[in-house]
Amino acid sequence: MQTGRVARAPGSEFSSRAAAEAYIGKVCFKQGPPALIGAELEWLTAQGEPSASAPRPQLTVLADALGPYAPQSISPDSPAHPLPGGSRVTIEPGGQIELSSAPFGSAAELCERLRTDTVRLRELLESRDIHTFSASADPARGPQRLLQLPRYRAMERSFAGIGPFGALMMCNTAATQVSIDAGADDADITARLTALYAIGPALLAAFACSPTLSGAPPGAWASQRMRTWLRLDHLRTRPPVHDWPDPVAGYARWVLDVPLLCVRPDAHGNGSGVPASTADWSAPPGATFADWLCGALDDEIGRRPDQSDLDYHLTTVFPPVRASGHLEVRYLDAQPGDSWTVPVHAIDALVSAPAVVAEATALAASTAGLWSEAARYGLADPEIRAAAVALLDLATAHAASPTAAAELAAAADRCRRGSPPTTDPESGPGV
Repeated sequence: MQTGRVARAPGSEFSSRAAAEAYIGKVCFKQGPPALIGAELEWLTAQGEPSASAPRPQLTVLADALGPYAPQSISPDSPAHPLPGGSRVTIEPGGQIELSSAPFGSAAELCERLRTDTVRLRELLESRDIHTFSASADPARGPQRLLQLPRYRAMERSFAGIGPFGALMMCNTAATQVSIDAGADDADITARLTALYAIGPALLAAFACSPTLSGAPPGAWASQRMRTWLRLDHLRTRPPVHDWPDPVAGYARWVLDVPLLCVRPDAHGNGSGVPASTADWSAPPGATFADWLCGALDDEIGRRPDQSDLDYHLTTVFPPVRASGHLEVRYLDAQPGDSWTVPVHAIDALVSAPAVVAEATALAASTAGLWSEAARYGLADPEIRAAAVALLDLATAHAASPTAAAELAAAADRCRRGSPPTTDPESGPGV
């Protein structure tokens, strides 16, 4: 039956750049009373000998070890069930393993559930002689990409011209990430995002523990992991937050002007017929999402982007704090042993109330923006160390539990001494 309507072409969801920016603001900064917290933990992996210099595990062995919890990136038919504590398992390009928690109403519950899942993960992996290591940078092995997915092939090609840092970041680093709700309203979101950026360099230094990274160019850095991000791709990893009077609008504009990392040719079923697993996802060099949106890439790509393309592009930007509906804190090294609970409690305490958010922002004002200095010198920089101690003291005062307060007080004392996080020598390597 004829309806008189014109068929909607792919990309017609966005009638203009302003419409795309409005969409980003809506999906990246979801409003509501902040109540939830989550975390992602990453570990390096090795197979055979319990040594960080042992070979990386084979993906087939990883998939066999994880069974129904295996991600579909290494086991396409897997149901990819969450672990008993609610965490989902993912695999990074170099074989690093990651637990992504469910969101919880308290940091205490989050930590309890994640501890349960780390124990179960270790049991699963060790059943196939796979070992995990709490190291944020691989000290012994050169980069080797195990995942052969189109996304990572395109990413590797895109970063190859920048030097070794792309491969090192993808294959040889691990992080602790903490996620919190964006905020109750525009003013609350602005305050929380501003605070997370302001406190970033000081907390980066407080938890920096990756002085050695195999394959990195010469240079002494407290966080070799963060060095890879800072040297990687400034347009993608270092947004000019200090120039944004309105962080939500600024973030939306920035996202559209970030170069495309990859383009999925079969996103609408109109690709070349090449299997998705072997397709070339390379993007036109230097082209941004805004270029694609306005039609400048019609000849190269052959279609305009739609909502699913923008959703995917949002996963290819890597700022220190990424907006994904909630706010992801991405600047923390993976912590030794089980001490990942400390940065979780620190972030939780420092955003616990608007007054605390404001005080944390003020305490960190003198070191806000000193990302390179914090990654290079860590707590050896006296100004950054003073800011780190002040923030951890503030977090201790507003901790949600006596256990959290004790952990934060110990971290503040450690920072006063200028000492990085270290592994208990009796605990050995492992989750």
